[in-house]
Amino acid sequence: MTTAAFALAPMFLPGIFPPDVVDRLARQVRLDSAGPLTRFDTDEALARLADVEILITGWRCPLIDAEVLGHAPRLRAVIHAAGTVKHHLAPAVFEHGIAVSSAVAANAGPVADYTVAAMILAAKRVFVLARDPHTQLDEHSPDGIGLYGATVGIVGASRIGRLVIDRLLPLGVNVLLTDPYVTEEEARSLGARLVDLDTLVSAGDIVSIHAPELPETRHMFDGRRLALLRDGAVLINTSRGSLVDTDALTKECAAGRIDAILDVTDPEPLPADHPLRSLPNVLLTPHVAGAHGRELRRLGEFAVSEVERFVAGQPLAGAVHADDLARIA
Repeated sequence: MTTAAFALAPMFLPGIFPPDVVDRLARQVRLDSAGPLTRFDTDEALARLADVEILITGWRCPLIDAEVLGHAPRLRAVIHAAGTVKHHLAPAVFEHGIAVSSAVAANAGPVADYTVAAMILAAKRVFVLARDPHTQLDEHSPDGIGLYGATVGIVGASRIGRLVIDRLLPLGVNVLLTDPYVTEEEARSLGARLVDLDTLVSAGDIVSIHAPELPETRHMFDGRRLALLRDGAVLINTSRGSLVDTDALTKECAAGRIDAILDVTDPEPLPADHPLRSLPNVLLTPHVAGAHGRELRRLGEFAVSEVERFVAGQPLAGAVHADDLARIA
């Protein structure tokens, strides 16, 4: 039977791998019973690595590099029960032909749900109006309130971006998309119209960021681009804080020209006295859009499904390849 071991911070194990999920895993592999590996530089860890064929990783997994691989001659797969693999897999893992999978798809659903819920409430200006329960809307105003008929710009046709589009289409919105890897035909098949980023920002009633954190995406929303947002537009960021110039965004929001919903910031978290924390047209949430609480088991279930596929010799649903790394989060 194939031997597997966990490699993640123990605090995450119960949520991602509750007992019934572990039982399902144990029917497929011989699971190392010594607990999750939290480091690879001790004699005990190196001895355990010698027999491992599948590493099931998660948040705070130590770096798996060439030196570690030298002590894990039987390792054939790394199944990551979380999102990005960039922080714990060195290029040597791919160079050794080890199969890699990520549960990013399982984490995408909650982020998409959060994003669309935020859009619906933001289009009703709920976050602003809730600050003063005595404020009344003009019920006869034909413009500016509600998601139906609005133009929504999606920045990045990532897994999350695509799920957001799919959830938006039944709501009667006009979807614009910008992504350097998507063709006009593919965008149409998703239900969106492909445009350049400046056009999207200028036209969107709501602009939602779903692009990866890369050197070329840092501050893609700088002062110039934020100034293109129409008055009353809403910027939503559930991607990475570094994609938005925080100082420039603060100026635009402080002027009351645009609203912002930020699940990620730069820095993260913002200082306690940062102006964005007190602005009535800004909603800050502490990086909660992704899987949390009861949702965590979805990551574990996905990882176990990947182990089942790997053991059966089937393709991995969440496969990650070396050439993906340059353009994924």
